[in-house]
Amino acid sequence: MTNSSAAPLDPAGIEAALRPFGASTTLPAAAYTDPAVLAWERRHLFAGAWTCLGRLDELSRGCTQRAVTAGDAGVLLTFGAGGVRAFANLCRHRGHELLPDGAAADRPAAVCPYHGWSYKLDGSLAAAPHMAGVAAFDPDRLGLVELPVAVWHGWLLVNAAAAAPPLSDYVGALEELIAPYHPESLHLGARHQYQVAANWKVILEQYHECYHCPLIHPELCRVSPPASGKNWALPGAWVGGAMDLREHAETMSLDGRGTGVFIDGAPRRTILYVALFPNLIISAHPDYVMTHRLTPVAPDRTDIECSWYFPDPAVDPAYAADFWDLTNRQDWAACESVQRGIGSPHYVPGPLADNEDAVYQWVALVAAAYLDPQGALADHCSQP
Repeated sequence: MTNSSAAPLDPAGIEAALRPFGASTTLPAAAYTDPAVLAWERRHLFAGAWTCLGRLDELSRGCTQRAVTAGDAGVLLTFGAGGVRAFANLCRHRGHELLPDGAAADRPAAVCPYHGWSYKLDGSLAAAPHMAGVAAFDPDRLGLVELPVAVWHGWLLVNAAAAAPPLSDYVGALEELIAPYHPESLHLGARHQYQVAANWKVILEQYHECYHCPLIHPELCRVSPPASGKNWALPGAWVGGAMDLREHAETMSLDGRGTGVFIDGAPRRTILYVALFPNLIISAHPDYVMTHRLTPVAPDRTDIECSWYFPDPAVDPAYAADFWDLTNRQDWAACESVQRGIGSPHYVPGPLADNEDAVYQWVALVAAAYLDPQGALADHCSQP
């Protein structure tokens, strides 16, 4: 029996993506082109999972509250003596937003601009004008709706539908892989914003393979062998692996050299490439950590925030940012071409090559989530 919350897609196309590796295909075209599928994803895969909103230090800077969006859910973050908390960004009176999306305020209470109801930073109702004479009014039952929120190595993640597994299970074995890089102690050195004319899944599928690298990434191949490394199949709602550096290279840059310092305790000869479902990509290098945070804005449009973090706040980030900006743009051009191809009436989902095992893992996770979003994430977190 099909789950009542299943995605609006042909089950046969989903089944083809779930076949064993070597017999499976990519997802059906509608998964990348249909607005109804994206609307479903925003509700079930972005609001319904641990979605990364950004860095805690940036989101909390200069304010006590900030409005953000996770999938299709408005979220109000508050920053007080008790730490960060997350609530549904809606007044309990008539549902008006407490702050517009992206706005911030620095005051001791969140005040609804509609009728003046106000809430303390812990979400409890502080004042409700003209309600004292209402017999059924109970302020203790009208606090803001609280949502699970967590800080993981400096990144703020929220579960806006309260449906995902606990964060410790969700990150699973990824914790041991990321911890040696100490991302929470690194400093933002550079940031680029991109809008890519491709579906968010096309971008993530490309990230998970270097099959394309010899043809479109000559600079990358000069510092890292495209056939090197391995992918993991470990517990947690993530997919990824590592690749090696060439003998002459100490990091990923145009000449394989860097002007920064190495991260104490981080692996020196490999680059870690992982994606935490649904929207945080982490590429960890011996001397910096690069992230891509994806926000789907249309079936064929994705906003990407690319950031570089270094152990030394005074480092010139250009050696890393210039290399990856070139590589990013090569990737975006390929992804946009794939998106146009998927939109063709002649497109049929194709098979995966034997070196696209991480693509298979990602596609299979999405496909399973299309049938049962909560069950698929739980199963992925508990896999041996």
